[in-house]
Amino acid sequence: MVSQPNPASRQSYTQILKSTMVIGGSSIVNVGFAIVRSKAMAVLLGPEGVGLMGLYSATADIGHTIAGMGLNASGVRQVAEAAGTKDAGAIARTATALRRLSVLLGILGTVLMACLAAPIARLTFGDDQHTGAIVLLSAMIFFQVMSGGQAALLQGMRDIASLARINVIGAFVSTAIGIPIIYVYGEKGIVPSLVCVAATTLLTSWWYSRKIMIEPCRISLRQLGTEARGLFRLGFTFMASAFLTFGSAYAIRIIVLDAEGIAAAGLYQAAWSLGGLYAGFILQAMGTDFYPRLTGIISDNVECNRLVNEQTQVSVLLAGPGLLATLTLAPVVMHVFYSSEFYAAVDLLRWICLGMMLRIIAWPIGFIVLAKGAQKIFFWTEVAASLVHVGLAWLFVKTFGSVGAGAAFFGLYVWHGLLIYWIARRYTGFRWSTTNRVLILIYLPVSALVFLAFQCLQLWQAVAIGSLATAATGLYSLKMLIELLPREVFPAFVRVWLFRSAQADAGS
Repeated sequence: MVSQPNPASRQSYTQILKSTMVIGGSSIVNVGFAIVRSKAMAVLLGPEGVGLMGLYSATADIGHTIAGMGLNASGVRQVAEAAGTKDAGAIARTATALRRLSVLLGILGTVLMACLAAPIARLTFGDDQHTGAIVLLSAMIFFQVMSGGQAALLQGMRDIASLARINVIGAFVSTAIGIPIIYVYGEKGIVPSLVCVAATTLLTSWWYSRKIMIEPCRISLRQLGTEARGLFRLGFTFMASAFLTFGSAYAIRIIVLDAEGIAAAGLYQAAWSLGGLYAGFILQAMGTDFYPRLTGIISDNVECNRLVNEQTQVSVLLAGPGLLATLTLAPVVMHVFYSSEFYAAVDLLRWICLGMMLRIIAWPIGFIVLAKGAQKIFFWTEVAASLVHVGLAWLFVKTFGSVGAGAAFFGLYVWHGLLIYWIARRYTGFRWSTTNRVLILIYLPVSALVFLAFQCLQLWQAVAIGSLATAATGLYSLKMLIELLPREVFPAFVRVWLFRSAQADAGS
């Protein structure tokens, strides 16, 4: 039996769902733009061009990570802590330091990447032909670091609505600017389109962050140094972690590129983008609202563990049916977003969906280590995860081809999920609730069943099993989510229907 939530828990579930739906609502709009953008890129560039875009994006991600020094993540934590104490002065000092340091780091990162353009091009592509493109790409670092600082302020203050608007505007701009540039210049337009989108994101984040009422603050060099030490102390750990994550993504693309060529890298990029599309808005909502909330109560282990269990429950209920649908309809999804040239990435996409299911389960637990500020534990778990991911990718791609990169992602989260659960048990006494154990025992075996059906059965049989599993879990998730919310959040006519249904269930 699944226990019914008490009124306090219902309020917490409502907050989780509200923030997820705000981000999710923007993500639905983003999906519409993503369909248009991906389809256009597939037609205009083909697998080779999509692979090239993925390599440029991965290179920019690493540059942004190093230049940013983890300020966006540490800034969220510092602002959230100050906001939790309602100390307007502390919020103003942190916000001012965050903005000034972002400008400085953005300039330094851009200059450094431009100076190292030639070796970066040789490392990535094996020649100097892309050096000019890397120099231009370096401008993206300044825009990304600056917009990351603005977003950290919004996130720390839990202005979820503004972050959602920024996401929607970013998706629109990526489509409205990116497609015409690629249409006119082809592959040569990839880097200019990425830079233009980053610049527009900075303008958008600045526009919304300036609306946050911050107490006027004159900060001396000594105070700036004090704030910088606090931000960099934790930020360095975040930077190292992000570097390992993006470095792994970069390394795996290079492994696929070296093993099977630029077209295979394009297939991997397409599968990776689609595999994370649906789960992405749930993971993004976790980082946007759940992380600041958890930081505010992290000293109370019981409350911390309760909140993590609630987040896990909502995330699995929301993500499970969508990932099962993607598993089942992988060829259709690939055709809608890309083209028939990308059908070879279908099995790769299914492996990534399996890994995403495990990622959804493991991520809320990982935030315990982040919110606790356990820098050494956080860093070494990320080191271990990167070694496992890249090691499995090297082994599996060498053995099974590009599909092995997807299998490596699944293997990573089998290992990482067990490790992070063990760490949380040792750190806060965390245990999955009875409800979550039931959910995990439902969704993981069903996902494995659907995946194996496509490997072992005829297509129509596998589709039938996958469709049935998607429909059944979708209805189950809907029922469970309705039960988590207080009746007051539903319209009056829906409340009447729910009340009658509940009475009927009780009577039976």
